[in-house]
Amino acid sequence: MSQQRTPTIVQCPTCQADVVWGEVSPYRPFCSKRCQLIDLGEWAAEEKAIPGAPDMSDSDGWSEDNA
Repeated sequence: MSQQRTPTIVQCPTCQADVVWGEVSPYRPFCSKRCQLIDLGEWAAEEKAIPGAPDMSDSDGWSEDNA
């Protein structure tokens, strides 16, 4: 006797709609291509960032152009 598993449901990070985590949702974790592109645009515009130590590579005023 086979048991059916309940599908995993996640929320779209952009609009909070429920999304089935599986092949029926090709844009997962997003509900649609539109929400996927909105999220990509936010990253590209640097509205989103992964927390971490600041990049100090340019803080000393030295660049390869000055070498």
